[in-house]
Amino acid sequence: MKHSMKKGFSFGLTSGVITTLGLMVGLGSSTNSRIVVIGAIFIIAIADAPSDALGIHVSEEAENQHTAKEIWASTLSTFIAKFIFALTFLIPVLLFSLTVAIIVSVIWGLFLISLFSFYIAWQQNVKSHKVILEHVVMTIFVVVVAHYVGSLFVLR
Repeated sequence: MKHSMKKGFSFGLTSGVITTLGLMVGLGSSTNSRIVVIGAIFIIAIADAPSDALGIHVSEEAENQHTAKEIWASTLSTFIAKFIFALTFLIPVLLFSLTVAIIVSVIWGLFLISLFSFYIAWQQNVKSHKVILEHVVMTIFVVVVAHYVGSLFVLR
C-alpha cells in the first residue's frame, strides 16, 4: 500500500471507529434512542468523513512535501475509510437492541483497532502487544468518557 493511501486509510479507520463509538455510546447513554444513534452514525459518515478528508488534505498540503496525486490519494482514502468504517456500526444497531448493539459495536471497534495496530506493529517490526495496548487503551478511554458525558445529559 502506498504511503499516501496508508496514511489516509489508517486515519479514516481510526477516526471512523473512535468517533463513531464515542458518539454512539454518549448518545446511547443520554437518549437510549435507536433512531438517534442511527441518525448520528449517518451524520458521522456524511459530515465527518469529508471533514476528516479535508483535514488530511490541508495537512498534507501544509507539509509542502507531497505531490498533488499523493495529497488526493490521502484525501480519498481517508474519506472512503472513514465513511465505510463508520457505516459498519449501523449493522449491530439495526440487528439488536440498543444496549446489545452498543456492546457489539465496542467489541467490533476494539477488534478493528487491534487488528490494524497489529498490522502497524508488524510493518514496523516491533512488539505488537505494546502497540495494540496503547491504541486499545485510548479507544476505551474515549468510550468511557463518552458514556459518562452522555450520562450527564439524560433525556429519557
